[in-house]
Formats: sequence, C-alpha cells, structure tokens
Amino acid sequence: MALMGQMMSAPLLISSIIKHAARYYGSTEIVSRRTEGDLHRYTYRDCELRARKLAQALGALGVKQGERVGTLAWNGYRHLEIYYGVSGMGAVCHTVNPRLFPEQIAYIVNHAEDGYIFFDLTFLPLVEGVAPHCPNVRGWVAMTDRAHMPAEAKVPLLCYEELLDAQDGDYEWPQFDENLASSLCYTSGTTGNPKGALYSHRSTVLHSYASAMPDALGCSASDVILPVVPMFHVNAWGLPYSVPLVGAKLVLPGPKLDGASLYELFEQEKVTFSAGVPTVWLGLLQHMQASQLKFSTFRRTVIGGSAAPPAMIRALEALDVEVIHAWGMTEMSPLGTASKLLAKHHDLPDAERHKIQEKQGRVIYGVDMKIVDGEGKELPWDGKAFGDLLVRGPWIIERYFRNDASPLVDGWFPTGDVATIDADGFMQITDRSKDVIKSGGEWISSIDIENVAAAHPAVHMAACISAYHPKWDERPLLVVVKKPGAEVSREQLLQFFEGKVAKWWIPDDVAFVTEIPLTATGKMQKLRLREQFKDYKLPTA
Repeated sequence: MALMGQMMSAPLLISSIIKHAARYYGSTEIVSRRTEGDLHRYTYRDCELRARKLAQALGALGVKQGERVGTLAWNGYRHLEIYYGVSGMGAVCHTVNPRLFPEQIAYIVNHAEDGYIFFDLTFLPLVEGVAPHCPNVRGWVAMTDRAHMPAEAKVPLLCYEELLDAQDGDYEWPQFDENLASSLCYTSGTTGNPKGALYSHRSTVLHSYASAMPDALGCSASDVILPVVPMFHVNAWGLPYSVPLVGAKLVLPGPKLDGASLYELFEQEKVTFSAGVPTVWLGLLQHMQASQLKFSTFRRTVIGGSAAPPAMIRALEALDVEVIHAWGMTEMSPLGTASKLLAKHHDLPDAERHKIQEKQGRVIYGVDMKIVDGEGKELPWDGKAFGDLLVRGPWIIERYFRNDASPLVDGWFPTGDVATIDADGFMQITDRSKDVIKSGGEWISSIDIENVAAAHPAVHMAACISAYHPKWDERPLLVVVKKPGAEVSREQLLQFFEGKVAKWWIPDDVAFVTEIPLTATGKMQKLRLREQFKDYKLPTA
C-alpha cells in the first residue's frame, strides 16, 4: 500500500501572495506614476486592504466566481489592486492590450465575455469607440477619483475610488481549488484572431516561485524593481506576482515610457532591476548617450519579447548593467528560459562569455524543452543542429480558451520558434519558423543578420525579411532605419557583414525606410514588412 505524506495541504492561490507581502513586508513601498500626472506612494499593507475592498465592490456589482473582468490600463497601483482583487475573489483578471486595433479589442472583450472593464483615463476615447461593439459589458469603470472623472463621456461610467470607498475592507480571501482560472491573456494576434491563454492559480503561483529564483529573474527583498514591460503584456512577465512574493520595492512607471521619463524614475527611486523589450532599451540608451548620463543604482535587466541585439547588450554592460537574456511566450505564462552563466563560464575570455549571454538561456525549473526536425525526430544538443522548439510544463498551455482542439503534439507545445540547444542546455532562437529564410534549400537566420546590422553605428533599427529570387527561391533583404543625422550607403552596410556571417548569408540588398512597424507588444512586425516588400526586385535577381 502506498504511504501518503502527512503535511498540511493548502491551495496555491494568488491571494496568498499579497497576504504574504502585507504581513511580512507591510511597510515596503509601491510607487506609481499616475495618469493624473503625480507620483503615488503607499505600501503592500495598503495595497492588500484596497484589493480586499475591490473584491467586496465586485461582489456588490454581482461579479461571480469564474466571470471575466477586463482591464485597459498602464502599470500602476490600481491595476495591481485589480490583479489581486479580481483573482483573489475567484473571478478572472483579463488584461487587454490597449495598443491593439479597436476591432481586435472588441473581438477580445466579446470572446472573453468580460462583465466589467476597468480602464485608465488615457484610454477613454478608446473605450468610447469600442463600447458600442461590446454589448455584454455591464459596466465601464474609470480608474480614478471623483475629482478627475471626465465631465462628459459617451459611455456611462463608474468611478473606481467611489467603488472602494463604499466598502470597509472587512473581507476574508476565500479558499477554493488552486486549479480554478485566475487570469486571461490573449496572444498578439499577428496572424488571425488573438487566442486566449487561461492561467490557473496553481500555474501562476508556481511560475512566480520559479521566475523569482536566482538563475531566473533573481528577485530579492533588497531590490527596487521597475517593470517597464506593461502589465497588459503577459502580466508584465509575472513581475506583479514575483515582486510581492519576495517583498521587493515596486516602482510602476504609468504611461510615460520615453527614455527621459524612465531615466528620471530609475534615478529618483534608486531602481536596481528592470525588465522590458529591446525597443524600450533603445529609447533609454539613446537618451542617456545624447546627454552623457550614467546609472547610479541600476544593475540588472531582463530583456525578452524578441532577441536583444549583441550591440545593445554591450551598450548596457558598458553602463554596468547586467543583461539577462530571457525567452517565453503568452502560452507559457510567460517565462521559459533565462541566460545566466554556469560557474565554469566566469573565467572564459570576454568574447566566448558574450556568445553564451547572447543565447536565450537555460530552462527554469518546471519547463522541459526539445528541438525536432520536420518529421518530429528529436535533434541533438550540440549547439549546431536547429529545429522546431517544443516545450511542456505546469504553467504551459494545454488548450486555448473556448477552443476544444489542443495544439499539443504528443504532450508538447510547439512554440513556432526555430532553435539550437548546446551541450550545457543553453537554447538560442535562430528564428520564428515563419521568418526563417530558405535560400536554395538552406536556412538563413534573420535574427543573426539583424544582430550584425544593429551593431553598425549608423543603424537605429534593422529587420531582415525574405525576398523572392528566381534561382534561390528566397534571399535576405535588409530593411533599415538610420539613426537621426547618420549616413550610411547600401554598399557600406553590406561590406559591414564581411567576416561576420557566412558569405552566402550576406543580404542581397538594403532598403532604407523611415520606420519599421511594431506589434502591440513592441516586436518588429515582419508580416507587414513582407507585405510591403512582396513585389521587391532584388538586384541579384
């Protein structure tokens, strides 16, 4: 007969994180730049009380367990309260990306069947536009106080602070099954309609534990953490959960994400650690370089969302900032890997160490991965063979929300990325499967091409896409945005590639543009670029 353990059984619930923070880190600060224009300060103890009041208010509005409650909001203390108040009462917190097209937002709200939507005042025009197309939303809540409520609005509005003021906070967080749904995020929807990833309390708490570990994001109570990655982008990579879990001071930047505003907040609040996509750091670095600024306390950042160019990693290292290259997906809650060195790597020459840090890194505990060829056969971990990347684990999607067909292949989730894995388990994304360039039957990594181009001093941003070639089928075309005031010719850029990549990888041409379209989460939108250049005639053709 099996012998069972004799330990307490407690469900892993999101409310336990904010209860822990309030009880053991109660005086630690949460600082927010508000849409009202000022800086707001309070503590984890204050946050937990207000989250309880919100849970009471939602109950008074008739919100039931499992009902979806949407947000259109920046990184701020009220948004944090919604994360905990909604999930803590047993409803589902659905963060909607306000950077999507209004038609996509209406589709997502209707597909999720959101009962209420909470929004920052910045997004009032957006709300007024989509509300008529979302007939099942029972109420729109402006996340402000009565003094800042809009004088006129085309939609009946509830006031967030009035909802909370009507409650006393005498509320006990309910206990329920840890496998109940806690939050909902939709994919960016670059192809077809966005799809929903429905997380559970169990998956979220486990992800928070694992992502805070030293060889993942390495969060600690001695840190001051500012997530630049928005709370509407895969729950800000889990930081609104992992930061309170460890009791670190939390700084939320609100709507002002330009280089100057971020730098001011970093210095003023003594930020030690941050996280964001490469385009954010591009703006911050340009501001600092133009004004010859340095960081006084900022020492670590996680870069994900898309591959960080090596030139960006070096630029941050020159400012004494360690870059943790990471990778994940909405379907993975999102963290899958982090590039933290092993003990044996610290004595390597800089060039060899840099090559390792440029990879997306090793899995964090809870994630399993493999690469396979076109027939599904597993490929070796030799750092050379590259194939389709598959993952599995307790915070990885099993099926999409309201879709009975599972995307899993023999229990593994196909990520859509092409990657290599070396003997030490360091994974490197070589491309998205739809972005890889197939030239004469051989694959060329668009990411490698972009990384070389981004290192040129005149290049602000570069994207590599395939262009039709009558002999080779596809050849690389480099699309470049130059830095303001910088000059570089097609010939100079192509010459820059010599000795840095295989000769047959060098792009056949360069197209200069004023901007490269970005997705709602700050990634280069290659689908639109391919459409824009679909009739492009290569000089080699």
